[in-house]
Amino acid sequence: MKIYTQYIPILLVLLFITSSCGKNDRIEDGDILVKVGNEILTKNDLAKDFPYGLSESDSTKFARAYIKAWIDSKLVGEIAAKNISDMSKIDAMVAKYRNELIMWEYRQRMYESHADKELSDDSIIAYYQAHKKDFVATRPYIKGIYIKIPDNAEHLNQLKKLYRSNKTQEIDHLEKLCFSEATHYDYFRDKWVDWEQIESRIPYDFGNNPDAFIKQNKNIETSIGGFTYFLSISDYIPTGSTIPLEVAINSIKEILINQNRIKYDQELRNELFNIGLKEGEIKILCDLES
Repeated sequence: MKIYTQYIPILLVLLFITSSCGKNDRIEDGDILVKVGNEILTKNDLAKDFPYGLSESDSTKFARAYIKAWIDSKLVGEIAAKNISDMSKIDAMVAKYRNELIMWEYRQRMYESHADKELSDDSIIAYYQAHKKDFVATRPYIKGIYIKIPDNAEHLNQLKKLYRSNKTQEIDHLEKLCFSEATHYDYFRDKWVDWEQIESRIPYDFGNNPDAFIKQNKNIETSIGGFTYFLSISDYIPTGSTIPLEVAINSIKEILINQNRIKYDQELRNELFNIGLKEGEIKILCDLES
């Protein structure tokens, strides 16, 4: 990795922005809503936090509440500052936090601009193969068909036969009927779905042992509240089994991205350290080796 020295001034820009944000030389008096000591609240400040879609009445209420809350916070800060004898401790904490924010923003910008964030299929598969023991199902996963349809649907009886079928022609016919009559239709025989996502859609008592229920029930029909629910389970992964790559892939991507970020961040720190030594910005007068 190479961190070019021209990006180091980003730190100085960030320092300038944070140190000058309190200045209001360019703010017109007409833009100022209220002042507390040297602090000001402008129309632009209020606009940034204004919720979208409020009525005229609610907008007025929000603006007044926002301004009052801002005044309260500034007054408390002013009074507290006058009554805390050791402000040097507070100032040191603020300076430390400010520096941490600047460094975090710099590292974030450098990562977004320069780090290689592409994950190859090989790297994902390799991680999965090496860590299969970490990808264990804590609940069942299923494949199948789910339908919610009004009880008065014209082809309800036909659907009762079709949703169990494995024949391509009959599934095509099922889909055509569902698209015109069903409230919900989900075909997922080609992908694994978390059992809880399907269970939560059906007003039915599945009991406290979903694995046992699924083993004994591959086709479920129930009617309640003017709707009939169909669930056909074509395949399932029991709790405690290794989940397939297609289910684990999003978690693996998050893990690998986080590992890449940590690696890049360490390389960035090392590069900046070496640049500092080379340019004489860092002078080490003690032994850093353990």
